[in-house]
Amino acid sequence: MSVTTAGTTSERSLLDSVQQLGNQIGRTPLHEITQLFNKTGVKLYAKKEWEQLSGSVKARAAYNIFKHAIEHGQLSRKISLLDATSGNTGIAYAKIGHLLNIPVTLFLPENASKERKEILQSLGARIVFTSRFEGTDGAQAAALELATSKPSEYFYADQYKNPNNWKAHYHGTALEIKEALPSLTHFVSALGTTGTFVGTGRRLKELDPAVQLISLQPDNPLHGLEGWKHLETALVPGIYDPTVADENHEVGTEEAWSIMRDAWKYEGLQLSPSAAANLAGAIRVAEKLESGTVVTIFPDNADKYSEVVSKLNIV
Repeated sequence: MSVTTAGTTSERSLLDSVQQLGNQIGRTPLHEITQLFNKTGVKLYAKKEWEQLSGSVKARAAYNIFKHAIEHGQLSRKISLLDATSGNTGIAYAKIGHLLNIPVTLFLPENASKERKEILQSLGARIVFTSRFEGTDGAQAAALELATSKPSEYFYADQYKNPNNWKAHYHGTALEIKEALPSLTHFVSALGTTGTFVGTGRRLKELDPAVQLISLQPDNPLHGLEGWKHLETALVPGIYDPTVADENHEVGTEEAWSIMRDAWKYEGLQLSPSAAANLAGAIRVAEKLESGTVVTIFPDNADKYSEVVSKLNIV
């Protein structure tokens, strides 16, 4: 009886801890773009997702995946969370795992930025590097192989197929946007795991069928937009729903870099390449409107991209 009671107490303690951690997830501020875009009758906003635990939009999905797995007995302090990541989700996993004292094992392409590698290591995550040429697709395959070979030791989070990824945005991001911008007309966001776009877009469309949903992809497979997927040449995430988007647009890496420079110079924003690419796509949409309210996502800032920042001479 005493063993059962101790186990139950431990489980309740972990559940309480994960519930409390939810206070540090989401509720991020909106930033109105006024210098890079200014047109009478049209408003453009971006959600600053770096202003939450772990410093990126991926905190939402990572937390929801942890929470659901713990609540359903799939994850504990004796089982390691395992997944493949290009960086930001891994940092979110590692941060949450560190705070909850749950081990985390990550498969990461070897060309991930230096800052991301250092952050993951500082948080105690076990990192397995995979080929840079295979990208996140190769990391996924390697992670799945380990999860299949040792199912009792690992909980395979599988962010690309886990519905708790998009549901984090369905129940969180979308409602925050709609509450702050009830007159929203357009939502513009990139496709990576596709969780942000699918979850946010799906809920916004349910709340207002007139809202236009525009997805963004890199304009070619050999792009420099970390976290983005060129779906024509990459493994399509299991959670992706092609029916959600009303339109699909492409953004080039050079275009994103140009926006990185201009955002710092004119808006005072140090954006990551992916955030700048989202802004580039959103500006393009907004410029075609006579009236409306456009919102996009800033997944993270430039803190983890010193190589790109240095290359572009952004100071």
